[in-house]
Amino acid sequence: MKKLPFKRKPLEITIHTIIWFLVFCFPLMLTESGSKIDWAKYLRHSIVPFCSFLTFYINYLYLIPRYLFKKKTFWFLLQNAVLIVGMVLLIRFGHSLFFTPPVMMNRPNMPPPHMMPGRWMFMGRDLVMMTFIVCLSTAVRISIRWRKTEERLIEIEQQKTEAELKNLKNQLNPHFLLNTLNNIYALIAFNAEKAQDSVLELSKLLRHVLYDNQQSLVPLQKELDFISNYISLMRIRLGKSVKISVNLNAGSRALEISPLIFISLIENAFKHGISPTEESFISISVNGHDDGNITCEIINSNFPKNVTDKSGSGIGLEQVKQRLELSYPNQYEWRHGVSENGKTYTSFLTIQSIES
Repeated sequence: MKKLPFKRKPLEITIHTIIWFLVFCFPLMLTESGSKIDWAKYLRHSIVPFCSFLTFYINYLYLIPRYLFKKKTFWFLLQNAVLIVGMVLLIRFGHSLFFTPPVMMNRPNMPPPHMMPGRWMFMGRDLVMMTFIVCLSTAVRISIRWRKTEERLIEIEQQKTEAELKNLKNQLNPHFLLNTLNNIYALIAFNAEKAQDSVLELSKLLRHVLYDNQQSLVPLQKELDFISNYISLMRIRLGKSVKISVNLNAGSRALEISPLIFISLIENAFKHGISPTEESFISISVNGHDDGNITCEIINSNFPKNVTDKSGSGIGLEQVKQRLELSYPNQYEWRHGVSENGKTYTSFLTIQSIES
């Protein structure tokens, strides 16, 4: 047999306790000031609250989870019918047990017996009341179950989002590493010393990728240091024909950002913004602002690669869009595209960040 769910949250137990305390204390509130409490009268008036209490929690703790939630509606209704009839009889028995016999002597203005409401009328009233208690218990229990279901759905959605983000990050790591290794490989052929420096810079970058990338947020300054190291690594293999302008400023506020959110944009600039034969330029500006926004503006000359170029996986920008949707829904604006003459590519991203 399944254990009854007696363990509840403290707030829920407190609310139930206060409500039923007020219900059972209500007859005492009707006692006139200075007069003694008639405990026999109190017990008589407490029979209905007591039966309501039993009906409520027999349903709340047992009948509803055992039968209604398991779609055994017929047995739920049948057992409640028996319960309601039993409680009505218990109320009638209690009233007759605690009812003071000499009623007419104590209350001379009471109507004669043939004009008083019949027993069946009181039983009908009690029947309606107990039915209402069953409906109330059912409504409360269902509302709690609905709330828990909603919380569970939100939790599942969060877990799904985290799993998708983790999957994107796992894709980004080899994508980033592949592009960097391609650059080092190209250096080895004509400058072994620069290639060695590149490996050293790469080791610094991998520390950030392997450790900080596992966190949902990192300090903006830490991310900017990573970007600065990456750009230094890219500079090693570039000639004098490429002009690079960098402006990285975390601002005065302690802002946080999702790790590696900008790296694909910067990789894209180095991949498509450099020509081996023509003058090229790349301008990178990432800034934290006092209003909590972080802006990333990248402008570069545009030399699109053809379909046979296999440097990189080509999924970086698509990953950026997916990560922005998952990490910053309705909290970012991203404008990007090629100029009308096709010579310049511009990417401007604004993110409403979180202050650490």
